[in-house]
Amino acid sequence: MSWLVWSWTNLEWTPPRPNEWSWRRWAGFGMGMLVAALAVATWAGLADERALTLGPRVAANILLDRHGKILTEEAGDWNIQNQVPLYRVPRRMQEAVLVAEDRRFHEHRGVDWLARAHGLWQGLHSGRNVRGASTITEQVVRMIVPRPRTLWSKWLEGFDARRLEARYRKADILEFYLNQVPYAANRRGVANAARYYFNRDLDTLDTREMIALAILPRAPSGLDPYRGGAKILDRRSIRLATAMRRAGVLPASEWERVIDANLDLQSPPRRSAIGHFRNYVERQLKADAPAAAGPRRVATTLDAGLVEFAQDLLDQRLASLAPRRVHNGAVLVVDHRSGEILAWVVAGADAAGATPGRFLDAVLIPRQPGSALKPFLYAAAFDAGWSPAVRMEDAPYSEAVGTGLHRFNNYSHQFYGEVSVRQALGNSLNIPAIHAVNFVGPDRYLDFLRSLGFASLTRTAGFYGDGLALGNGEVSLLELVRGYAALANGGVPVPLRAVADARPTPKAARVMSAEAATMIGNVLSDPWARVMEFGRYSTLNLPVQTAVKTGTSTDYRDAWSVGFDSRYVVGIWMGNLDQTPTDGITGSTGPALVLRGLFAYLNRDGNTKALPLADDLVLSDSCAYGQSGCEQIFDFHAKGGARLAAARGEAPGPSILSPTPNLRLAYDPRLPGDRQLYRFALAGVDRHDEVTWLVNGEIAGKSSGGEFMWPVRRGSYAVEARIETPGGPQMVGPVAFSVR
Repeated sequence: MSWLVWSWTNLEWTPPRPNEWSWRRWAGFGMGMLVAALAVATWAGLADERALTLGPRVAANILLDRHGKILTEEAGDWNIQNQVPLYRVPRRMQEAVLVAEDRRFHEHRGVDWLARAHGLWQGLHSGRNVRGASTITEQVVRMIVPRPRTLWSKWLEGFDARRLEARYRKADILEFYLNQVPYAANRRGVANAARYYFNRDLDTLDTREMIALAILPRAPSGLDPYRGGAKILDRRSIRLATAMRRAGVLPASEWERVIDANLDLQSPPRRSAIGHFRNYVERQLKADAPAAAGPRRVATTLDAGLVEFAQDLLDQRLASLAPRRVHNGAVLVVDHRSGEILAWVVAGADAAGATPGRFLDAVLIPRQPGSALKPFLYAAAFDAGWSPAVRMEDAPYSEAVGTGLHRFNNYSHQFYGEVSVRQALGNSLNIPAIHAVNFVGPDRYLDFLRSLGFASLTRTAGFYGDGLALGNGEVSLLELVRGYAALANGGVPVPLRAVADARPTPKAARVMSAEAATMIGNVLSDPWARVMEFGRYSTLNLPVQTAVKTGTSTDYRDAWSVGFDSRYVVGIWMGNLDQTPTDGITGSTGPALVLRGLFAYLNRDGNTKALPLADDLVLSDSCAYGQSGCEQIFDFHAKGGARLAAARGEAPGPSILSPTPNLRLAYDPRLPGDRQLYRFALAGVDRHDEVTWLVNGEIAGKSSGGEFMWPVRRGSYAVEARIETPGGPQMVGPVAFSVR
């Protein structure tokens, strides 16, 4: 067993040969290479000199509302507007932060090596980065130069911290930290935290509250008392108070009061998120003065009180409608006399309860407006010769889709027979709107909408088809409110502005007559005009004369309410930004209540007026023929006919509405032949006009007015209509169709 015995005397050292390195030499060389590699890697990983600054994080303008109040954003990447100088931070607050985060802040040069050694040992022992070793300076570096939370990052932060302290005073670093330290709910800075947790300014807090604010940044979410962290926060606050007492910065009597006190949380009213409005303002500022440099105080047109009221009202309404799967909404309020934007609100929550559409601005996103576009269609029809008293047929109607048919219905799936334009618009009937768009002409109507500022309607009239009358094109809430502002302004578009001292915009050209615009306002403010579909006690019947219109898109994806009185235009959209449908929410069941609340707020001082009527409107009577004969109807029309019809060309003449070109009908052999009838229909004819219908050149029948029921037979056909007019017969067609 002697071979198991080890003896140092058996080791013999052999001197190296002249060109041979010893292991010591190799070890030294290896260590040198490692140190060099570490130095190079450290140098390469250090923050850029330009990024290592305590200057302004972004060149953001400070926005003021119309009364000079700062429009504070609810959350953001940096605290820009609520910064406080160090001398305004209570000394006890500073002492609590220093004891909690960096007791040797005023002694070290960026790195506390004792704390660093302890933290590194804990990190190596646990295999992860452990909080507690970073100085305030290193935490500032971490804020301005974000890195992954690793040991290597902590190594680099130490060097960057020394560089930062070489450039700035301790007071500057501490001030930056106190203004930018992150808290829960995406708040930054002790001043914002004081307002968020206690609804008070920083200098009104007691010692117990200041200690809590010093503790919270260690685990903003885990210690948040609004999220169940009150007990842990209480224990850690007592521990910090005791540490402050041992450090000699907290008297014993004050310590006793701190450990016996309870936090009195007073959450402030939630501020409205103005990030989307800020983006809109910045674009306007850039357009007005692209060469302007540096942040400045910008007086906007927004009314902070109205914004907060609208935000709360919209949030509450969305919360009540959440079971019916509607989660997002937007409000836009405008003074149509000046074009000033008074409120710009976006709201809604996702499944996790996050705050309103933070990244999507529902005011600017195009959505289907549904019937909210119909007032513009009838305004165009008024300028082409119609009036609210014009009668039209509300009856089943079909239109070609490809080589098939699409059947149009009213919302209630009822048909009312002969109705006036006033009733058709007031009750938002769909079939009369199809007749109206055929009277005006889809191309002409689309051009009219674009002249009002509906730039989102980029497709051709052929793409939208007659569905444009029912709002199948997508427009934004901003465009819709701007269009209604033109109606409220007597037919002249109103350039909207968000900056109080913005450069004046040239006066817009008139796009519709004052007679047409004011007749639309008169119809939309008439509660009796909408009784058939909305009932006598509709939500839309406001106490002050207000023109109101709702809209609902396909599958209930969008619900709109828009209205204007003698001064304001209010537009509201509700739906889901992920394009999912709601559970049957319409313009009258969803946003209409918010509309009522906003107009009540706007008119709370009682300074209201009736909607104006153009001077050249004439009130006259006409006959509505029913079972009892002539029923006398009084309504407005423009004196001397349409004012703008000549400018846009004459109103379109008669045209065949059905059949549509190349329509394919199906003959059903199971039914008697004499029971299968198809409706021929004309647009642009009077109900008393004599019409002769020709099919393949042969007379198929005659009718008074533009409708004829044709017996269906298999074959290919071409239909024509001969209308007897005082100037002689007028031929319309032919239109080809087939029956299989």
